[in-house]
Amino acid sequence: MFESYRPFMIFGLVLIVLGLVSLSLPFFLRFIPTLKRLEKLPKILVYVYRHDNFYFITSPILIIIGLVYFAYLLWRYLRL
Repeated sequence: MFESYRPFMIFGLVLIVLGLVSLSLPFFLRFIPTLKRLEKLPKILVYVYRHDNFYFITSPILIIIGLVYFAYLLWRYLRL
């Protein structure tokens, strides 16, 4: 029964790990000055917002993948 959901479970775990990594990036930026090069990456890969002591880092690609996956699940649910 659960074999059919295995790819979605693995994909979900990958998204969770990527989310945890992106949540931990601000701490690394604060304590390791060499990671400031992260801001020079293309905006589609990593978006960094800095204001005073507030850091917000996200990946637009991760957000797009999550929205596509949500739309797929919604489409699949409404199709039933």
